[in-house]
Amino acid sequence: VQLQAFGGGLVQAGDSLRLSCAASGGTFRTSTMAWFRQAPGKGREFVAASRRSGSTTNYADSVKGRFMISRDTPKNILYLQMNSLKSEDTAVYYCAADRGGNVILSSIANPHSYTYWGQGTEVTVSS
Repeated sequence: VQLQAFGGGLVQAGDSLRLSCAASGGTFRTSTMAWFRQAPGKGREFVAASRRSGSTTNYADSVKGRFMISRDTPKNILYLQMNSLKSEDTAVYYCAADRGGNVILSSIANPHSYTYWGQGTEVTVSS
């Protein structure tokens, strides 16, 4: 099983960017899939999650209303549309997936709830 994240880059504050995460080597139809990020010198932070084949989404308060997570289930691709980017969004973004939709809501933001991780894609927002 492999997750590959891409789409990061250098943008200005207020710009938009869309990250993608391609999953291969398995089926993720029922998996909970999520985005995390890690800024320099900080721990891994939950950003957003897609549960129940995409019918339910959850967001960190810091990105609510600006970011949108979605998934193309037949193609096994997870997206993160990021709008109104701020300098504090600068981080390496990681996609993650669990084995089969077993992440409960109270654990959605815990990195240890996820089995598979992508390699990360870097997002830099200049102010």
